[in-house]
Amino acid sequence: MRILVLIDGSKWSQKAALQAFSIAKRKNAKVILYSVLDRREARAIAFQLSMRRGNMEELQKFEEVAWKELKKSIHEIMTALLNVAQDEGVNCSIKVREGTAKDEILKEANSGNYSLVVMGAFGKSGKTRIGSILEEIVGLIEPPTVIVR
Repeated sequence: MRILVLIDGSKWSQKAALQAFSIAKRKNAKVILYSVLDRREARAIAFQLSMRRGNMEELQKFEEVAWKELKKSIHEIMTALLNVAQDEGVNCSIKVREGTAKDEILKEANSGNYSLVVMGAFGKSGKTRIGSILEEIVGLIEPPTVIVR
């Protein structure tokens, strides 16, 4: 059994990983922590920063800084979760891809390599309604899906 856990950096996705570790221990399953980095997020951050500073000339520089920070942040989160898995005796690995979150998640989840997909109910925005990616993909994921609140 292989369990795909979608990690976006939110506390909800980290909670989903902990739930997947619990399932994996009972089922002797392998957990794959999966994250998609989308350059559009770095562009949006850079644009907002440029607008606040009134300095659109440095937009590209701000985008590169934001991109590096996004990559660093997800790496730190994934490494911390990997360490928790190892401490729990769970077989776990990490996959990070670049691209459009919806497309990359569906491609990975529906690859035929997973028995279960686990994801958080909410994303990084912390909004009280269900996460926007979740709304887009949950009905399109073929394996059974657990949504953690």
